[in-house]
Formats: sequence, C-alpha cells, structure tokens
Amino acid sequence: MFGRARVPVSNPMSATEKINLLDFNRNALEAFFVSNGEKPFHARQLMQWVHQRGVTDFSLMTDMSKSLREFLSANCCIERPRMLAHQRASDGTRKWLLSVDDSDNAIECVLIPEKSRMTLCISSQLGCTLNCSFCATAKQGFNRNLSTAEIIAQLHFAHHSLLAEGYAQGVTNVVMMGMGEPLLNFDAVIAAVDMMCDDYGYALSKRRVTISTAGVVPAMEKLEQSTDVALAVSLHAPNDRLRNQLVPINRKYPIRELLRACHGYIDGYKSRKITFEYVMLDGVNDSLEHARQLVELIRDIPCKLNLIPFNPYEHAIYRCSEQEAIDRFRDYTASKGIVTVTRRARGDDIDAACGQLVGAFHDRSRRSEKYQLSLKEIKGIRLAN
Repeated sequence: MFGRARVPVSNPMSATEKINLLDFNRNALEAFFVSNGEKPFHARQLMQWVHQRGVTDFSLMTDMSKSLREFLSANCCIERPRMLAHQRASDGTRKWLLSVDDSDNAIECVLIPEKSRMTLCISSQLGCTLNCSFCATAKQGFNRNLSTAEIIAQLHFAHHSLLAEGYAQGVTNVVMMGMGEPLLNFDAVIAAVDMMCDDYGYALSKRRVTISTAGVVPAMEKLEQSTDVALAVSLHAPNDRLRNQLVPINRKYPIRELLRACHGYIDGYKSRKITFEYVMLDGVNDSLEHARQLVELIRDIPCKLNLIPFNPYEHAIYRCSEQEAIDRFRDYTASKGIVTVTRRARGDDIDAACGQLVGAFHDRSRRSEKYQLSLKEIKGIRLAN
C-alpha cells in the first residue's frame, strides 16, 4: 500500500512534515502516485479537484478510493497562503499580501482587471537578487526563492477568489512580473507554469502566460527547450553603458549576449515574439537619440515594445518622463516598424504598479540596510547616458 513519497519537495510552505501537493506538476504527481503503488491517472483526478474545482479537502475527492483519500489526508496537504492584507485601487486593481511560511515572510501579487480578461501578476522570489536601480523590490533586498507551491498558490488563491465572487472565468492571464527574477528560480517557475497551462490545471493558453526576465542569458537558452510561453525582456536601455547602471546584470550578460538569447528563443518558432519592456525615466533614457539606438538594436527581432511610465516610490532617485517625451519616443519607434505600446499605470495609488511591489521579509542580503545608508549620497545623482 502507500508509503512515503520519494518525489523531492523543496521549500515546503510550512514546517509540517506533510507533503504539500501544490509543489507537484502533473509529471511529478504521476511519479508520486506510482512510487506509492497507485495508478498515474490519479494525478489528473487530483489536479482537477484542486486547481479546477478549488477543493483542498482530500475526503471530498469522491472519485478516489477511500483508502487513497485516507492516505492523502494523513500524509499530504494542499496548503495555500494566508491573506494578510487586501487593497483595492481606484481603477479596480487589487493587491494581496500573502504569507508564505510560518515566519513573517510575505509576498505581494496583483490582479489587473479589464473588460475581457483578468491578469494576475505573480511573484517568484522573496525580494530580488538583482539590483535594478529603479525598482522598489530591488531596494528591499532578498530572502529566498519561492517554492513551486508558493508560486502556484498565488494563482490558486486569486482564481478561486474570483470564482467565489461570481466571475465566470476567474484569472485568464498570468505574468511572472511580480517580486523577483523568475529565471533565477528556474525549476520552480517552470513547474508552476506547467500547471498553469495543463488541461487538468488552469488550462491557460501559452500565449496568456508570460515569463519576464532582466536578462539571465543561460536560463533564457534553457527556457527555449523547457516551455513555449511568452517571454518579456526588461531592456530599459539601448546601450551597455547606460544599462550597466540601470540593470546591473548587464555587466555579466551585456546587450549583445542578451539579444543573441532572444534570437535563440524565437528562431524556428513562427508564433513566438519577444516583448521588450522599457521604463521611461526622465532625462535618463527617454531622448530621441535613445529611441534611435533602440530601433537599431531590436528592429530585426519579431517583437513588441512596451513603454512603461516610471512608477514612483519612497526615496526613488528617478522621475517619470514627461508625457510629451514618452509620446515622442513612441511615435519614433512606431514609425520605424516597431509595434509600440505605452503601458497604462494600474494600481499606482496602492503601490501595486510595475516596480512598486515590496512584500514583507527579512533581507538576508542586507541590501535594504545599505540602501538606506547610501540614500543621502545618491540623492540627486543623474546617470551618464
């Protein structure tokens, strides 16, 4: 009969010895059942109960045998995060602060409602290991990677909250653009994405799931073999000198290597395009010359360009570009054949907009402490561009 699972679980969501089955995509669940003497089709049954119907009580999963349900109840759990806070912006955007373990650690995820879709912005790390100079999350430092369970639980929480409120579709789109760099938590993110797109999970189209990266080139090369979801690249500068200052990972993987990885992700796939993200910073990266340089970089890559007005936060050293500058930049890139969209700020009145998520956690990197100490020195400094 059933014994302990031999499928490893990393970073379980609580200190309990029970196995959190939210950590397993379908392949891992099939291996779990087979390793315990059961048929692999139970993985499909369990996924439908948990992800599609929102049932977390094994005793209610009536198409499984009584002995199997008793084993699952004794040895496993479906553990979702606790909601610590919920805010709703004037534009309808929602932000949840969710606990992810038994300590004080918490993450933020954001739901962006629109007429035809509900987009959930999901976090992949507690904090962020990168140190992009315009991002509030980066200034909070870093604690750890999230587990697969902690990633998919954000979707489970938001999706079934919407269904309970009477929204027929629940979450329709997912963007991995919350706290953290997704490709530095590769295995957990891919397992979670598998569940999002699985027909027995959330059955999201691969075009409706987006992984964002600041340019972790080796992981981008690995990604091409692992999934077929949409890819967004946080570019933010058209030359290495400026990008080194805005996105420090560029010092390790400069623009030429980054663009080579972009080509690798889309070459041979007619349906794939890259979305380039470009935050608009007043007097830093928003000139017409920057637009010309950007066009030269990306004109031969099937892509879309998202211009993101900078969202301010406490102690930020940047200002958002003037609307005239954003429009001029957009008009130039569009005139050169680059599909260009200016992203509308959503949820900025509750600090839920792009680059504003901070969560709550102990900073093991001590970056937040160093940032506070250096604020007086860096105030007013303008980057060389």
